[in-house]
Amino acid sequence: MFKNFLTLFRSPELRKKIFIVLILLVVFRLMAAIPLPDVNTEQLKSFFASNQFFGLFNIFTGGAFTNISIVMLGVGPYITASIIMQLLTMVFPALKTYFYEGTEKEKALFEQYTRLLTIPLAFLQGFAFLNLFKSQGLISFSSNLFMLRNVILAMSASFFLMWLGELMTEQKIGNGISFIIFTGIVVNLPKEIAQTIISTDPTKIPNMITFFVISLLIIVGVVFISRGQRKIPVSYAKQVRGTKIYGGADTYLPLRVNQAGMIPIIFAVSILMFPQMIGTFMSRSPHAFLLKLSMTLKNFNSNSWSYLILYFFLVFLFTFFYTSITFEPDSIAENLQKRGGFIPGYRPGQTTTNYLSNTARRITLFGAVFLGLIAILPIILAKATGITTIAVSGASILIMVEVAIETIEALEAQLIMREYEIS
Repeated sequence: MFKNFLTLFRSPELRKKIFIVLILLVVFRLMAAIPLPDVNTEQLKSFFASNQFFGLFNIFTGGAFTNISIVMLGVGPYITASIIMQLLTMVFPALKTYFYEGTEKEKALFEQYTRLLTIPLAFLQGFAFLNLFKSQGLISFSSNLFMLRNVILAMSASFFLMWLGELMTEQKIGNGISFIIFTGIVVNLPKEIAQTIISTDPTKIPNMITFFVISLLIIVGVVFISRGQRKIPVSYAKQVRGTKIYGGADTYLPLRVNQAGMIPIIFAVSILMFPQMIGTFMSRSPHAFLLKLSMTLKNFNSNSWSYLILYFFLVFLFTFFYTSITFEPDSIAENLQKRGGFIPGYRPGQTTTNYLSNTARRITLFGAVFLGLIAILPIILAKATGITTIAVSGASILIMVEVAIETIEALEAQLIMREYEIS
């Protein structure tokens, strides 16, 4: 491992790619430190300290959201656009063909549609959030023109971040959007850990040690399950073409335990955000009934067991929903049959489709329970130990693990390619 690490920096080409990615990430962090005009920083701290539903969105902005910086939207609009485009593949067959089976040109067109959808989403999100901040007295505008200026600024900065992410992806050492999110998560961890160690009462040191040990075990579990897969054996029949024989090889079809990634957690938290968001909007109402209702809605947060139970159920449900969209046993069985492949013991066609469906369903059941536990365990751990200064959610852990593994695999692929070219 250490030898491979040194090899990375001995290669001028790889060293250049890593340097470019680091420079682009520095640009992102500098932009995250530039606040929008007319921000009330004192009220800003107290507002975000009393509102938990901005936590997931703040992950995708790299902490820029709670600072109301010019990149306050982060890559959130692009991620939302990507999810919407994937869901639209269920409605429009042409989009489905572009996304799954299209040529390079068609896939590029699909990406272009995603970029175009990012613009109106960024505008709407910027307008909604700035209006919310204005109603809470966190930001003030002397006229609607200044409001429009800030919305356009936030929208443009979000689109610029998307471009930075694509530049990083072009270096082929990982996904640029994932790098931006990953950086936003880990950049505050040293500060939070140091603050936890300094501020922890000596009598609660066992709680702190328990927190870190269990957190480490959760990360190990995420790594183990995220890489876990069921290998379904596939054999290819021998085909004679002229004087040559093709096929006859044995391989396997990998079915990942966690095929949905972190998408179900995003869906679940997005739904759970609405009660608190509505409660925040109604908190300044002059009517007593609406004020009482706003307090009830704002109290529906991670401190209540009803929230955790509903959170687990939604993650569990959305895991099955998203997997059913992305995993198509019909297409897999058809492609195997066209290429002369078959699963030993199962006839090609509908029998293979039924086998793949049943296998995927059993694996998804385990993956859904896993995702649900990962979503709620960090919250339960924080409540049990009283350690609340480290704001790491289940989504954060999944992102960090997935990005780290993806980057390591990409770098290893670059090293293998370099050794092959040398030889």
